[in-house]
Amino acid sequence: MSVHEDAREIHGDLVALRHALHTDPEIGLELPRTQEKVVEALDGLPLELTTGSRTTSVTGVLRGDGDGPTVLLRGDMDALPVQEKTGVEFSSRTDGTMHACGHDLHTAMLVGAARLLGQHRDRLNGDVVLMFQPGEEGWDGAQVMLDEGVLDAAGSKSVDAAYGMHVFSSQIPRGRFVTRPGTMLAASDEIHVTVHGSGGHGSAPQHARDPVTAISEMVTSLQTMITRRFDAFDPVVISVGSLHAGAAANVIPETATFAATVRTFSETARERVRESTPAVLKGIAAAHGVEIEVDYVPGYPPTVGDVDETAFAAETITETFGPDRHETLTNPLTGSEDFSRVLNAVPGGFVGLGAVPDGIDPTRAPYNHSPKARYDDAVLTDGATLYAELALGRTRAGVNAG
Repeated sequence: MSVHEDAREIHGDLVALRHALHTDPEIGLELPRTQEKVVEALDGLPLELTTGSRTTSVTGVLRGDGDGPTVLLRGDMDALPVQEKTGVEFSSRTDGTMHACGHDLHTAMLVGAARLLGQHRDRLNGDVVLMFQPGEEGWDGAQVMLDEGVLDAAGSKSVDAAYGMHVFSSQIPRGRFVTRPGTMLAASDEIHVTVHGSGGHGSAPQHARDPVTAISEMVTSLQTMITRRFDAFDPVVISVGSLHAGAAANVIPETATFAATVRTFSETARERVRESTPAVLKGIAAAHGVEIEVDYVPGYPPTVGDVDETAFAAETITETFGPDRHETLTNPLTGSEDFSRVLNAVPGGFVGLGAVPDGIDPTRAPYNHSPKARYDDAVLTDGATLYAELALGRTRAGVNAG
């Protein structure tokens, strides 16, 4: 039987695992119940299993029969602080916590890949490292696992190529795989600003130093900065998601704060934003006679796929599922990923997979991270198959893909 046919045979098991993970989600780097479920699901497979010391990660190594490349496959496992509103029968049983980004599917698919690779081990010409990662949602779990040596988990044979996958609850039709050579996802940083003035009565602003007017100008000036200092073909997005000042209409407060997310698609633009933003904000503060604290918080770098490895992933998709199941994106996606840490260390690729439930218009479906985001179990088979085929094909392809 083919890998895809074997995947169909275990579809029910993958659905059961995904539902178990979904009903019992955990956040951050400490996912003890999730780790336990993964270890149990991998029991009996010919894997060398280790767990993390700084996080509840699980790393499995499957030894192949040859001396081909070592391939890493990654599945993230953590949930989000979101109150679920999907109404599905396997909804989260933990208040305020939900697998709103589909990591439960990633975990189940990677377990499925482990089972498939075990069945087709005779075709494996190199080693495979299975990276079950906590803490993708802002906790930099990938970097923690890198620091703990996941790239050297196979011993003397360090990882030669790495692949990650992500499901989408909207925009991408169900079962459609998407790739993009080069930058696939944006970098994600944050700006946290506190402005200190002197309070007073709203009827006499001349006796105060108003932080509200200063901070209002700062928010709009950041947008002007983007249009005048940055290349339109190397875009920057700054969105203010939090702004707080005062508690009464007729009182000028002493402080005002805002926080913003910054999305960039190159390290050049990312560095320029980091340098330019404090200068612009401090200049406005000086003009208003207020004090300012600017905390520019670096997050995940751009997710940049190797051209050859991405081409190999696209070729594997079309050979396995047919050309109508693959699309090369024209533009990067504006989300961010800590798999970027792995791709900065070794060449690899990142694949998107549409998981919009049947009968729902992808353009109208709730986005990832929405409390109403739903994902179709039907894609579990395809995701597990692709993970396995990438490993099988890449270990036979030599040191350089393509």
